[in-house]
Amino acid sequence: MKTISRSCLGALLLTTLLCGGGIAVAETAAPFVHPDTAADKSWTASWIGVAAPATSNQWTAFRQTFTVGKVPAHAVARIAADSKYWLWLNGELVVREGGLKRGPTPADTYFDEVDLAPHLKSGANTLAILVWHFGKEGFSHKDSGQSALLFQLNAGGVKLQSDASWRAQIHPAFGGTDKPHPNFRLPESNIRFDATKDIAGWEQPGYDARAWPSAVAFGKPPCAPWNRLALRPVPQWKDYGLKPYENAAALPRVSDGSIVKGRLPYNAQVTPYLKIEATAGQLIKIQTDDYMGGSAPGVRAEYVTRAGVQEFECPGWMNGHAVHYEMPAGIKLLDLRYRESGFDTEFTGTFACDDDFMNRLRTKAVRTLYITMRDNYMDCPDRERGLWWGDAVNELGEAFYAMDRRADLLTRKCMLDLIGWQKTNGILFSPIPAGNWTKDLPLQMLASVGRTGFGTYGLYSGDTETLRAVYPGVKRYMEFWQMQTNGLVVPVPGAWPWGDWGDNVDMTVLYNAWYHIGLQGMEQMALATGQKRDLPWIAARKASIEGAFNKTFWNGKEYRSANHGNKKTDDRANALAVVAGLAKPEQFPALLEVFRQQEHSSPYMEKYVLEALCLMDQPAFAQDRIHRRYAKMVEHPDYTTLWEGWGIGKDGFGGGTINHAWSGGPLTIMSQYFAGIAPETAGFATYHVLPQMGALKTISANVVTVKGDIQVQLQNSAETFSLTLTSPARTVATVGIPIVPGETITQVRVNDTAVWPANVGKSSLKGVRFVTATPRFLIFEVWPGKWTFTARK
Repeated sequence: MKTISRSCLGALLLTTLLCGGGIAVAETAAPFVHPDTAADKSWTASWIGVAAPATSNQWTAFRQTFTVGKVPAHAVARIAADSKYWLWLNGELVVREGGLKRGPTPADTYFDEVDLAPHLKSGANTLAILVWHFGKEGFSHKDSGQSALLFQLNAGGVKLQSDASWRAQIHPAFGGTDKPHPNFRLPESNIRFDATKDIAGWEQPGYDARAWPSAVAFGKPPCAPWNRLALRPVPQWKDYGLKPYENAAALPRVSDGSIVKGRLPYNAQVTPYLKIEATAGQLIKIQTDDYMGGSAPGVRAEYVTRAGVQEFECPGWMNGHAVHYEMPAGIKLLDLRYRESGFDTEFTGTFACDDDFMNRLRTKAVRTLYITMRDNYMDCPDRERGLWWGDAVNELGEAFYAMDRRADLLTRKCMLDLIGWQKTNGILFSPIPAGNWTKDLPLQMLASVGRTGFGTYGLYSGDTETLRAVYPGVKRYMEFWQMQTNGLVVPVPGAWPWGDWGDNVDMTVLYNAWYHIGLQGMEQMALATGQKRDLPWIAARKASIEGAFNKTFWNGKEYRSANHGNKKTDDRANALAVVAGLAKPEQFPALLEVFRQQEHSSPYMEKYVLEALCLMDQPAFAQDRIHRRYAKMVEHPDYTTLWEGWGIGKDGFGGGTINHAWSGGPLTIMSQYFAGIAPETAGFATYHVLPQMGALKTISANVVTVKGDIQVQLQNSAETFSLTLTSPARTVATVGIPIVPGETITQVRVNDTAVWPANVGKSSLKGVRFVTATPRFLIFEVWPGKWTFTARK
């Protein structure tokens, strides 16, 4: 028997780890089961519909009556629809646009849970449900091919389930419009409602539906084509109510045939409303000013009048800064309004400073973030409504600093959807869910599963269970990548080897930096979920890239790959080397020159350039670059949201939408670096406040965490620096007093007690302890409470 020396054995092990074999190789993967999937045996109701073949843009009305004895305290109904539904109970609209686009996997479907107890009454009850079947594919929906409804209520003595005893018929008033139709990325159709064909009062208890056909039962879950059902992981949409337009007083009372424009307070997701008096058969066209957002048609609506006074609210949402009503002359306009709806979260995270430009930029960034949240994170709410995960990485980071923690539910859903749609060969792709897109963008996928995406979610939320659910898929994907003999990763071109919009993209450098960030994220998840057996494989691959990266790409003044040719140096690639931790401090002076001379990144990758500058302790440089690059967006007088590119339309990228959430990166930079607030361990159990104020003199910030609110106020003058921290219970904070070159701190007081100069580990104030002095900060550890630090210079 031939023996192997210890050195050869070590080399063999390293080669095995780098090539994807050995202890970390995944076994044949089991099909992904969404963690919120209901037990198949828990379903007794049947999917129901009508006998007519399913078509796109099909609207079906369902009715059922039932008797209730004593109204229970809770009566939670399970409801699923393909694709959306509106539910009335005893004539009251209880659910407005229920359901989620399909699905948690390519085969499965989501269902809602709705407590109907507040709307029940003793005796006879009437349930009416309107279902909108998209009936076509899109970048955010997988078509099942069949319109259907599923309803099951069994609580507190109330039992009702969908079956063939229900009444159902296609609603004759709903239909499609003529061209132009929404572009192929949208599964939604234009909505046309002909009021002359309406079923008056069909939602009300007194309506007689005995002439309607009986519903057709298609089978009980988990029957095809809806298969297994996962509980809706996000709240029902927030309804802001019907509101008058900003210019309501100036709107005409009688149409003269010109377009009536109702101005919205900001770019919002809205359903337009009208109350008019008209003769029958007149056509009113409804769309927003953003109908052609991103250079492709979005959604619009049409309403055909009946005779007399009438009201109509378009059930499908659209977005823009104004709603346009095009109608014939002579129609009396009794009331025009809009209803804003959106993801149910509050804008509780705040940041304000003495730089008005920064404040206005953040306001637009928050508005852009919110308008791209609904069934999933969207790239844009007009052209696509798709979950492009590169965009989502920026969005989820912004949400931690701008929203309350209900926003985490959307991030969790998007993470589970991404893994639920993983291909059998391990490839991840987005947008998902999707019926007409299967291409992968490898660099976006690495950003998603890496420290920047899934890793950020785990660190900020502390949600280990979701990390445990997605980890096997992340592992399969990271193992799909192979290593070269020179220590770098083998670029996976994917179906679309996209690194960013714009010119001079150095893809080879980006591949390696992003893969390293992907490994960092996998390492975070492995540690959080106890997958220690994978750590050697991860460490070996990280070390391989670290050993080869600078040797291969650093030429003494910049990072540049050999195949980048005569192109200009890529600011994105150089920034990502810093963000990945591959660049060393001794390289920072040269890199600063790169960022002074090169500005090629789109708003998507600009976030990483700004982050790199902060990591290099150059906040003033980052602020200056923000002012310069975002000036057109911030100063635009009409648009309240940020754009896809640095210009609009042909001057932008990818069609140039005016509401692209990937552009909101400065929002994160402001709170994470300028205010300095970020977690150090999962769920903010420990966190730091290490401010980098740059040219700013005052900052006030609030970050809503799973532990509670972290409030910080900063003031910097020639004589003093002050930091007031309100720190929540069950946390330990690291607070840094900035050391600015050329300035000398003589004393630090906390709550008017001197705490520095002091010996390391000593404290004259309970709850505050001096830890160390670094070149950049005097570091203190503080317990929960309110602390005011004052540093005298």
